[in-house]
Amino acid sequence: MLRLGHRPHRDQRITTHVMLAARAFGARGALYTGVRDTSMERSVRGVVENWGGPFELRYVESWRRAIGDWRRWGGKVIHLTMYGLPVQGVIDEIRADPSPKLIVVGGAKVPGELYGEADWNVAVTNQPHSEVSALAVFLHILFKGRELELEFEDAKLRVIPQERGKRVERLA
Repeated sequence: MLRLGHRPHRDQRITTHVMLAARAFGARGALYTGVRDTSMERSVRGVVENWGGPFELRYVESWRRAIGDWRRWGGKVIHLTMYGLPVQGVIDEIRADPSPKLIVVGGAKVPGELYGEADWNVAVTNQPHSEVSALAVFLHILFKGRELELEFEDAKLRVIPQERGKRVERLA
């Protein structure tokens, strides 16, 4: 997953939430551009340390270079945007493509050039909503709900599901 244009003074919580949603819904890692934010990085890495992984987080200066590198490694790019094609119309094509996928979500203004760089411009509805919800819904559809049963490696904590109350088990 690639998060564009992080601005710590405005986006710390939303970028953290995008990263956590990516991890929880099955992404193996995330890149972000904009302003480097070591505080946000520590928060996300703390979750991975306690709740397990794998999940790698890395700052990159240029989204263009990140996409170029991804393509050189044989990957394809999915840009989540309300202006794209409906997810239900393109998801089978995306699933059928064996290439590694880089899912791009916006931040501040998304450069128009990105629409041409993406292999798929995909909409999870054509209505305004957050990049967190778009990413979570997209990953849920992509993985056919199997991500809801993920077991995370090296977790120190695990929720014990119950009807009422909160129960967390320490594993290590």
